[in-house]
Amino acid sequence: MAVRLASYHTPVLREEVLTWLITSAGNVYVDATLGGGGHAESILQQLDPTGVLVGLDADPDAIQFATSQLSSYQGRAVLVHSNFRDISATLAQKGFEHVSGILFDLGVSSYQLDEPSRGFSFRTDDTLDMRMDRTQALDARAVVNQYEERELADILWMYGEERASRRIAHAIVRRRAQSPLQTTGELTALVKGIVGERFLVKSLARVFQALRIEVNNELMNLEAALAQAIALLEVGGRLVVISYHSLEDRIVKDTMKREAASVQRSGNKLVPDIPLQPKIKILTKKPIQATDEECSRNPRSRSAKLRVAEKL
Repeated sequence: MAVRLASYHTPVLREEVLTWLITSAGNVYVDATLGGGGHAESILQQLDPTGVLVGLDADPDAIQFATSQLSSYQGRAVLVHSNFRDISATLAQKGFEHVSGILFDLGVSSYQLDEPSRGFSFRTDDTLDMRMDRTQALDARAVVNQYEERELADILWMYGEERASRRIAHAIVRRRAQSPLQTTGELTALVKGIVGERFLVKSLARVFQALRIEVNNELMNLEAALAQAIALLEVGGRLVVISYHSLEDRIVKDTMKREAASVQRSGNKLVPDIPLQPKIKILTKKPIQATDEECSRNPRSRSAKLRVAEKL
């Protein structure tokens, strides 16, 4: 499918990313969530002619779009269709052992939300899909039509923090006994029948988020990718992560805190604490958030939280 060249995704916290990520203009940087290449292009514009940007994305549409957008940087923009959970292997295949900075801009892109055929949004009526990588087998239809009721309820609660998770899961199982749920519109109507009009939008956002996280295994992939990213950074290199909901941000915050620890506390007065060699230094005591002006220009930046760590 040809990707529309209108607006794939407006980069969030663009200037802040550049300020915190780039430490030397002639080095190698990684955009682990390439999307439409907005952040990647901004990074390339700041680098010297010897600087290189490696871009990864699980979505082939993103690679197609960014290849066009970054065509003038041929040789300096290395774009790879790859999930960031495989970041170490991907960089090794391209000949990069260590890099000076790695950016993660998590979540779903504007294009994925706005393109009905991707099935990410409850605001359109199309096939339930939600795969960031449409070469994988598992999609949202499989989740809602094949998972057991308890599994569905747990997913909606753990990944969406949806209070009506059990009632929604029960309704899904009853509905699919008559005929499988096929579209985002059918799922939206089912959720509306459970939660009513007053809390509908928030509940839909939570339900669709939970299903998307399950389909793409987002949280486990993030944990694996962050550990690899820290190992890939050279001394003084920066890890910059933008998250959009509490589940992601908690993983980022806890990972950075753990890798920056100088002691492992036993929690027992009779057992001594164990000294550790910190791997990183956290540079942002509190997450950086978008200004009011950026939020007005790009409403999707409102929930963004940027955290930064430096390799020791």
